[in-house]
Amino acid sequence: MTETAEPRARRTHILADLTPLRTSPAYRRLWFGNTVSWIGQGMTALAVSLQVYDITGSAFSVGLIGFCSLVPLIVFGLYGGAVADTVDRRKLGLFSALGSFTLSVVLVASALVGVEHVGLLYAIVALQAVCFALNAPARASMIARLLPAEQLPAANALTTMTSTTGTLVGPMLGGLIVGWWGYRAAYTVDAVCFTASLYAMWRMPSMLPDRKDGEARKRASVLDGLRFLGTRPNLRMTFFTDLCAMVLAHPRALFPVVAVLWYGGDARTTGLLVAAPALGALLGGVFSGWLGRIRRHGLAILLAVGSWGAAIAVFGLTRNLWLGLLFLALAGCADTVSMVFRNTMLQAAVPDELRGRLQGVFIVVVAGGPRLGDFLAGSVADLASPAVAVTGGGVLCVTGVALLALKWRAFARYDARDPQP
Repeated sequence: MTETAEPRARRTHILADLTPLRTSPAYRRLWFGNTVSWIGQGMTALAVSLQVYDITGSAFSVGLIGFCSLVPLIVFGLYGGAVADTVDRRKLGLFSALGSFTLSVVLVASALVGVEHVGLLYAIVALQAVCFALNAPARASMIARLLPAEQLPAANALTTMTSTTGTLVGPMLGGLIVGWWGYRAAYTVDAVCFTASLYAMWRMPSMLPDRKDGEARKRASVLDGLRFLGTRPNLRMTFFTDLCAMVLAHPRALFPVVAVLWYGGDARTTGLLVAAPALGALLGGVFSGWLGRIRRHGLAILLAVGSWGAAIAVFGLTRNLWLGLLFLALAGCADTVSMVFRNTMLQAAVPDELRGRLQGVFIVVVAGGPRLGDFLAGSVADLASPAVAVTGGGVLCVTGVALLALKWRAFARYDARDPQP
């Protein structure tokens, strides 16, 4: 090997593995379209929040935006998974993306004509959540059909980079655009961004679920998916471990309080606390080249979720801002590792005819878990203190993961070369 090739190989092992983007044009279009649309969605989310506050002057009204999106995500998440296991996933992804694009155009039109009605904004947010709940299971179910199994960890690492980039860059750009040119400009950019997702879905090959001949015309049942999950301990563990992290050790709701009480800061300090886990998650994706060499995915998930809990617990003990940001970033990085392997197990160990429904369950857990975590953290902080809520939650997360590992020991032995659900 030449001197120039050897360092390049080392970089490849450290940095994100781009093999899925090189080998599959369909996946490449899907990934690029999702990345662009995620940034646009992040812009719109912030712009809608700012506009609701401008109209009402109420923080409670802004908080209702989250409720308007959460309920449709939970209700339609499971249903969207069942639909994805019944129809052509390409068509479902295309029509749901078209619905999201249409809603973005409605936001542009309402801003152009000067309609300022908070009820309209709530309705659009709720309908956008419905479109996402239908689109996400179809899109996630496609990946295992576009790529070989050995490329799934790399593909899921790239997917985490998409979502975290949207979380970081989207709101930042949204704030700048709203400040310079107003809401209509932010909504217009989002509508333009959605065309990338539409194009990716349009170019996707037809992708009917692989179902038995006798069930080909039968609508997939949500209950059948839940029954399958109930008899597959390894898959159940992917959800249980995530709930340990998101419900027991999710201090996001306390960041405004922590910024003032622990660090003597203000809104800017809160912004740093919010951004730190997302930045850590993004860096975890950027330096994810080594994940493809891991075969014990169950053990990796246990260690990653345990690391999340430990990092959150230490964050609750420190009163140095930069040290606290470091541990939040480490928690975000651990979350990326967990997310990569949990997604990979759902794609590799689930039969194709059930992938949509399991992805629907995944959406419900991802959407609902952090909200329950916000409620639990706020309640414990009021009853005891923020420190007890944060550090105690981290310790409970580590303890919960350890107990789960002892209860279902086979999960730690899960081998990607022989995926058993």
